[in-house]
Amino acid sequence: MEDHPVLTKIESACSDLNTLLKSSKTLQTDLQKHDENFKTLQESLTVASRRLAPLQTLSIASKALETRINRAVSPALVLIDGFKISESLQRKLVDISTKLPGQKSEERRLRLLIKYVDCVDKLNIAINLISQEGGPAIQRLQEVVEFLSRTKATDQFRTHRLRETLVTLKALYETEVDSMKFDGLLDEALLNLQDEYEGILLQLRHHNIGVPAEGDGDDGGEVADVAELGTEMEVEVLRRISETLTANDCLDICIDIFVKVRYKRAAKALMKLNPDYLRTYKPEEIDEMEWESLETSISLWTQHFELAVRTVFVSEKNLCNQVLGNIMEGIVWQECFVKIADKIMAVFFRFGEGVARSNKEPQKLFKLLDMFNSLENIKTEFYDIFEGEAGADICTRFRELEKLLVHASTKVYWEFGLQIEGNQDGLPPPQDGSVPKLVRYAINYLKYLTTDNYTEPMAHVLRTEQIWKAGVLSAPESDENLLKDAVLNVMEALNRNIESKRSCYKDKVLYHVFTMNTYWYIYMRTRNTELAKLLGESYMRKNYKVVAEEAAYLYEKQAWAGLVRLLDKQDISEGDDAQEKIEAFLKGFEEAAQRHTSKYSIPEADLRGQIKEATVKLIVPAYSEFLDAYSSVLDVKAYSSPESIEGLLGQIFSGNDQKSSLGSRRRDLKDRLEGRTSVSSDIEQMAGRSSGDRFRRNRSNASDA
Repeated sequence: MEDHPVLTKIESACSDLNTLLKSSKTLQTDLQKHDENFKTLQESLTVASRRLAPLQTLSIASKALETRINRAVSPALVLIDGFKISESLQRKLVDISTKLPGQKSEERRLRLLIKYVDCVDKLNIAINLISQEGGPAIQRLQEVVEFLSRTKATDQFRTHRLRETLVTLKALYETEVDSMKFDGLLDEALLNLQDEYEGILLQLRHHNIGVPAEGDGDDGGEVADVAELGTEMEVEVLRRISETLTANDCLDICIDIFVKVRYKRAAKALMKLNPDYLRTYKPEEIDEMEWESLETSISLWTQHFELAVRTVFVSEKNLCNQVLGNIMEGIVWQECFVKIADKIMAVFFRFGEGVARSNKEPQKLFKLLDMFNSLENIKTEFYDIFEGEAGADICTRFRELEKLLVHASTKVYWEFGLQIEGNQDGLPPPQDGSVPKLVRYAINYLKYLTTDNYTEPMAHVLRTEQIWKAGVLSAPESDENLLKDAVLNVMEALNRNIESKRSCYKDKVLYHVFTMNTYWYIYMRTRNTELAKLLGESYMRKNYKVVAEEAAYLYEKQAWAGLVRLLDKQDISEGDDAQEKIEAFLKGFEEAAQRHTSKYSIPEADLRGQIKEATVKLIVPAYSEFLDAYSSVLDVKAYSSPESIEGLLGQIFSGNDQKSSLGSRRRDLKDRLEGRTSVSSDIEQMAGRSSGDRFRRNRSNASDA
């Protein structure tokens, strides 16, 4: 009884196991049935798949064919749209071109031109698109048509439509594209733009060139302000047209128009200055010109050269940059500007070169220095304007002209010194002892050279010449020393010329008159001038003032001291001796007066006044003292009074033409001496020497004052 529950449980478990086994068997049977069903289904699907495979292949082929057709048709559609856009733009071009001629407002006309340029740009893009894409599109379409015709991959109606489209597009492309590009409205529009381009460029003028500025009077001043050529709108239109012409393979035409028109305008602006002198440029032709004409021509050249560089060419360069600066990365505009300026600059250069190569006459030095100084003043600006490789040739010619001017200036100056020393004026010394023309010319020449206008250019020329000769690494002298040495060279040559001339005089008095006149002239004409400051006051005193004073002393001694010795009181024992001495004195005085009025000349008023004063102090007191001393034995009233002698001396040294009055006085003196015999006597030299010393002291004091 105790094991009964266990048995019950065992029986229950056995029953459950049986049930489970039965269920597993049933499940196995069902699985076998399902397996058989799946096999049947798989066989059915395999059969279906085999039956559907051709349809799948046909579908894939249809999709591939559709893609192929679409790839060929899409570019063709784009090509057709390009033709439509091109036609629309051509109609717009015609519309704008009809409005342009009747537009009176310049601003509105320029705005229409910008629209016109925009339309041309778009038309060019459309035509280029048609030209570039048309060939490949037709080729693709043709390949599809040939494929469909060969494979019969689609119905004949579709193939026919594609073939008709191909024929139409091909005919349109072959006949219209070249016409649109070269013979159609685009070509006509480009020709119109070229005309407009030239017209606008012609309108841009240089204003106020050659117009005298207010207050200049007859000085020939010109307004030289740098002005922009054209308004912003005009420049913008020109720039757009330039870019459009360039994009349409018309760059050469664009450059040709620009250079031709702007050269014409720049040349015409400068022609307002009347530069007829530029027609004469060969050295031999310049040598034949009158000096006044050549001097004027060179002055005009310096003014016009600076005006051309600083105003005309600056404006032209700015315009070139604004209009052509964006073309070919900024390479074209500089070459165009140089082409515009090259011919004009060549005209200026050849005149300057002709002057530099002409005969080296002394007076040309100052004009050569003016030309050189003008080039130096604008050198920096010139190199800035003609910068880069494009302007290299013009800059080279500029430097060559400077070199020619340096060589010509120094050669003229050194040859001038050689001409002075060689006495090449070909003239004898003045017969009256006056200052030779060569001395006057040379002193004025050097005075002018040492003024502020020419000191710096001449020193620059000398320094440049020295550097060329000694080398760049040499240590050149200061400008002041260079100029001083050069001036001293000519002054020493002048001194040698003077010494050569005065040695030709046989008359000793005339010898001293010439020396006195010449050296006094040099000293007085250079006193308080830049020339004297350059050479130094001590130099001028020592070499000219002192020499002139010594010559004056010797003149006084030679010309008048002998008369004073005739009035010496020694060896006078009776009245006849006194009468004989005074008659000899008056006769000698008359001869001296005659020589002074006919042979000797002292043109300098201050020198003449001092000589007169010294001579009066030498002669009159001695004469008066002699008359007073022998008044008891002489008929004083029968002789000229001291006042008359002093008056005659005043007449002699008056500097005026007093020959007639002096002649009458000498005749009166001669009448008084008629019937009397003259007696010669020896007089010691002491009286003459003391008189000369008295003049020299007086002369020095007067000169210092």
